[in-house]
Amino acid sequence: MCKTKPARGKGYTSGASCITSILMSDIESKVDLDTGAFFTCVGKDYLQAILPGWKNHLLRIEGVQLSSSSNNMYPFGILDTNLVFPHPEGSIRRKTEIVVMDNWTSQHIIIGNDYLNIYGIDINNHKDRYFTIGENKIQKFSFSNMPKQISLVSSKKDTYKEEFGANQLVERQINPSLSPKMRHELIAVLYTYNNAFASDNEPLGAIKGHEVELLLIVTDHILQYLEDPLIQPVPELEKPWKNISKS
Repeated sequence: MCKTKPARGKGYTSGASCITSILMSDIESKVDLDTGAFFTCVGKDYLQAILPGWKNHLLRIEGVQLSSSSNNMYPFGILDTNLVFPHPEGSIRRKTEIVVMDNWTSQHIIIGNDYLNIYGIDINNHKDRYFTIGENKIQKFSFSNMPKQISLVSSKKDTYKEEFGANQLVERQINPSLSPKMRHELIAVLYTYNNAFASDNEPLGAIKGHEVELLLIVTDHILQYLEDPLIQPVPELEKPWKNISKS
């Protein structure tokens, strides 16, 4: 079905983007399904804004020369991550390797022909624009903002981060000169590794292999002081110390 043809000289006004909302590491992001792009990529500045800890999950890329129609592109590394395409009837998760570009300024992730082809993503430009993924042509994904019930996943995660900052980081001093954005990014990185911090359930942190063993060695020199009649013993501690001195 064709759409109404625009007035003469106004054809350019009928253009529409292929940008849609997804979840990457449980964080809402924007992606452009770009059939003109050879590979999937993202600029490091945009990635830093939505996923501050991205450098911890980066794969190295060497000896590769990339270019676009306008300039050379400098790869920083490869981010191996999961992209979730939200849908009220069942979201779809796909493992994706994204080339992180050092000099790319787009404010979204570009899914190029590599993964459009691998995962069978087809774009339909009929009156109601949508795209499908894989063999299921009935489940249609729209080029629109993320549904409210799905975007709540991201907001809940932000709530957990703030609670983490208010509770587990309460005794840590964060530089007051940091801007709100910088403070939020710092807490986001710390939240990624929250198992390293003590909590009510894990007083020493939840990381296995970092347990602390305490060994108390009482020398004869100390025992002499404990047996000194001039030193008044504490009743609550007298019995334990006697047991130690006899052992």
